[in-house]
Amino acid sequence: MKPVIPHEHGGWAMVTVPVVVGTWAGGATAWHILLFLAWLFMYLAAYPVLQSLKAKADRPRLFRWAAIYGAAGALLGAPLLVHEPRLLWLGPLIALLLAVNVWHAKRKKERALLNDLCAVAAFSLAGAGAFMLGMTESSRLAGMVALLAFAYFVGSIFFVKSVFRLRGNSAWLIVGLVFHGLLLALPAAVGYPWVGAAFLFSLYRMARYGGRTIRPMKAGVLEIINSVQFALLAGSLLAAAS
Repeated sequence: MKPVIPHEHGGWAMVTVPVVVGTWAGGATAWHILLFLAWLFMYLAAYPVLQSLKAKADRPRLFRWAAIYGAAGALLGAPLLVHEPRLLWLGPLIALLLAVNVWHAKRKKERALLNDLCAVAAFSLAGAGAFMLGMTESSRLAGMVALLAFAYFVGSIFFVKSVFRLRGNSAWLIVGLVFHGLLLALPAAVGYPWVGAAFLFSLYRMARYGGRTIRPMKAGVLEIINSVQFALLAGSLLAAAS
């Protein structure tokens, strides 16, 4: 029985980066391993559910793997909820955002901007959960982790669309450049000015390559480099602030 594995490469970064930032900023513990595995399996479970809305003929296999992944995620996540009950507050928010993704998938509008934003927001909340596992006192910084992760991935949406589906759309490119410029000011606006350094490469990438014709492989390499440097810089700078 061939497993169902997500094909979207950006999804793996969205699963990983917020958790890394939150873990580093809040202080790593053994619980974070469990959190990452639980979150990974929940992501794997959501993927076949969304695919089943389009591939009706393959629904039995998709539902089977969704159940397998979901059960693994639940078993791994249950001890986390006992250890840190505040994580329960993230559940309804993530479920609401996932419902928006389901709505778009049913209507075959997965490329809609609102759908992308809701998916990014759901992934970003995992960063807040990771922070709460390590730092039990500062809910403000937990929100900061989620906000930074959300802003980072919205920047990625602007860049990727500017070099592929919306290449040649000057309005999209201009808005993307303005957004990336604002990213540098966002941390300062909420009291963490040095964290803006984590967005410098994002701005360079958008200014240098945004709107241009580049190969998918090059775009992917740029995204990997950006994800790694963002996770390292944002995590370490937030850790210093906490």
